[in-house]
Amino acid sequence: MKSKKTRITRRNFLKSASTAGLLLPFSSSVLAKIAGQRNKLVIPALNEGVRKGDQVTFNLKIKTGDTEFFKGMNTPTLGINQSYLGSVLRAKRGDTVNINVNNQLSRISTLHWHGMTLPAKMDGGPHQEIKPGETWNSRFEIRQGASTLWYHSHALHQTAPQVYYGLAGLFIIDDEPSLNASLPKTYGIDDIPCTIQDRRFNRDGTLTYNTSMPDRMMGMQGSTILVNGVVDPTLHAKSTLLRLRLHNGSNARTYHLAFNDKRSFHVIASECGFLNQPFETNQLRLAPAERAEILVDVSDKKQIMLKSLASSGGGMGMMPMMRMMNSSNEMDILLIDARNAKSSKYQIPKTLPKSVAHPDPRQAVTTRKFELEMGMMGRGGMMRSGGGMFRINGKSMNKNRIDFQVKRNTTEIWEISNASPMAHPFHVHNVQFKVLDRNGKRPNPSETGLKDTVLVGSRETVRIVMDFPEYSDAKVPYMYHCHILEHEDQGMMGQFVVV
Repeated sequence: MKSKKTRITRRNFLKSASTAGLLLPFSSSVLAKIAGQRNKLVIPALNEGVRKGDQVTFNLKIKTGDTEFFKGMNTPTLGINQSYLGSVLRAKRGDTVNINVNNQLSRISTLHWHGMTLPAKMDGGPHQEIKPGETWNSRFEIRQGASTLWYHSHALHQTAPQVYYGLAGLFIIDDEPSLNASLPKTYGIDDIPCTIQDRRFNRDGTLTYNTSMPDRMMGMQGSTILVNGVVDPTLHAKSTLLRLRLHNGSNARTYHLAFNDKRSFHVIASECGFLNQPFETNQLRLAPAERAEILVDVSDKKQIMLKSLASSGGGMGMMPMMRMMNSSNEMDILLIDARNAKSSKYQIPKTLPKSVAHPDPRQAVTTRKFELEMGMMGRGGMMRSGGGMFRINGKSMNKNRIDFQVKRNTTEIWEISNASPMAHPFHVHNVQFKVLDRNGKRPNPSETGLKDTVLVGSRETVRIVMDFPEYSDAKVPYMYHCHILEHEDQGMMGQFVVV
C-alpha cells in the first residue's frame, strides 16, 4: 500500500499540489523527533562542464526523483541531474557556455540563468519553454565579473511549485582578480555554498504545497529549514576562516541572519560582485533570490548556530492580519562545528578584488517608475475592478504584451515604489544594478555591490541604476518581477525588449 501511494504521488504530485495540504503537516516538535540527530551538511556536486579551451558544455536533465530528507522516508521531488536541486555550475569570465537542458518531466519547464547578462532568447524565461521530452540549447558568452548566480525554473504560472519541489541550483562565475585574491577559494573546504530554503512536510514525508488564500497572498512559507537540501544541517569546519556563499532559495521567506553568540562577520559580495571593501556586521537580511558572500572567523573553535531572527517580515503599514500571517519566528539555519578546524592561511582582507565598472547615474537617459500593488486596492487606497490581484503599474502579467522598450548600450534609473502592505523582492533580468537610495537615504553597506534583486518595503521607494548591454531583440523580451514566486505566478511581473 505504501509503495503504491508513493508511485501515485510521484506521478501526480505537481498536479495535486493544491490538495497536498489535506494531509496533516508535521509540527516542528514532530520533525525534531524524526530527525533525531543533526545531519552533515551536503556540499553540492561541482559541475565545471566539458571544457575545450574557452568553450564549456553542460548537459542538464530536469527530472523527478526521491529524496530522503528524513531517515526511512522517501519524498517525491524534482531536481537537475539529481533527485533534488542541481549541482553547482562553474565557469569563468570570457568562457562561452553551451548548455543543453533536457526536460524529462511530463509538463513544460524552463531553466533561467538568474543574474546573467545574455541574449533574451538564451535567458530561460517563460518564452523559452522546454516541452516534455525535448532539449533546449542555451549558448552565450560570460561577460560579467566574479559572482554567485543561480538557475531555476521560470515556467509561466508554474515557477513557484517547480522551484519549491527542487528545480534550482547555484552558478558560480570566476574571473582572474577573484582567482588571484587572498580569499578562501577551495570549494567545499573553506568556500561553502549554502542554499537556504523553508519547506512544509506531511506526516508521510511528502512535501506540502498549498494554494490557500494566505499562501497565495503572502507566499509559501514552511516551518522546516533546509540547507543544500539537508534538514538540521551541521557544517564540520575544516578551516578557521570560512567563506559562505549564502543564497535565499525560498519561495517567499526573508531571513534575518545572525549567529547565536552575536559574533560579527564580514560581507564581501552581494549577488553580482564584490563590495568595494569588506563590511563588518553581526546581522544580514536576505530576501528571496538574494545572495551574499560572507567571511566567518571560527578560530575560537566553538560550535555556533547561524539563525534567522524573529521579525515582522512585512515592514511598516501592514494590516494586522497580514502582519500575523507573515510573522517569522526565530529559526535555526546551520550549525558550524569548528572544534577540529585547521588554521587558515587567509585573514580578513582590507580590500577586495576590483569588480566590473558600476553603472553611473549621471549617464542615465531616462527614469522609469514602477509601482507594486496587491489585493484590490490601487493608488490612493481606492478599490480596483479588474487587473488582477498582483500588479505592476496597474497591470498583471500578459505574455503577449510588451510593457516598454529599452535602448541597448544605455543607462537607466528605475524608481520602484511599493504601494502594497508587504515587502517585495524586485528582480530584473539581464542586468546588474546598483542601489542608489531607499526613500532618499543611502542603502546599507551590504547593498553597495552589484545586485539583481532588491527588497522594497511597504510604502518604500527604492531607486536603482543599470546599464543595458549591447544585446538586442525586438521580439523576445526580458522579465522584471517580484521574486516572491507565488506573486510572480499570479501576475506581479512585466516584460521589456531591448532594441
